Amino acid sequence: MSIVEFKNVSKIYTSGDHELHALNDVSFTLDEGKFVVILGPSGAGKSTLLNLLGGLDRPNKGTINVSGNDISKLNDNELADYRASTVGFVFQFYNLIPTLTVYENVNLVSEISKNALDAKEMIGKVGLLDHLNNFPSELSGGEQQRISIARALCKNPKILLCDEPTGALDSETGIMVLKLLLDMAKNFGKTIVIVTHNQNIAKMANVVIRVKSGKIRSIKAQENPLSAEEVEW
Repeated sequence: MSIVEFKNVSKIYTSGDHELHALNDVSFTLDEGKFVVILGPSGAGKSTLLNLLGGLDRPNKGTINVSGNDISKLNDNELADYRASTVGFVFQFYNLIPTLTVYENVNLVSEISKNALDAKEMIGKVGLLDHLNNFPSELSGGEQQRISIARALCKNPKILLCDEPTGALDSETGIMVLKLLLDMAKNFGKTIVIVTHNQNIAKMANVVIRVKSGKIRSIKAQENPLSAEEVEW
């Protein structure tokens, strides 16, 4: 079942007389519960796609339907509600609040999400229950990334948006993070969208969308994607 539809979406940034066409007439659909990779070089438009789907920006043209609602027509307050209820974000740099403990960082989303899950349970899912009272500075980079994923999942989003989530991690920790994201799609029905330039991550995806110069170059469904263990890193 389709959860996302981009239809003829364009995004143009202006600076003085100069126009940058970050996205140019982009159309695609995504199904629920799929692991999706958006692949392309720097400046291709990948992060712009993610920002539009996450309600962090608006298109200049076209429609973006999520669960049948056109989010491109929402006002600022409605977009804030959309971000709180529908999408979770995982970034390359973890954005944890340094003065809060692990538990407090994850539980923070219960203040903005009406359907938040139990923070302690989500921390358990990323294997860090013994770090509940630690501060971010006391964790490794991989542990901080797993906590940022727990926080995103605690919101109970339909869609999890990940911008280079393994870019700052060693390969072993990166594989651990990817296995967790795959599990969220496969066993919990979350739609996982990862923006990356890493070709290996694309081998694990149900759908690979290749972007270049603001345009969709190809969309490929993969019936038998590899597991994290089967990919040569």
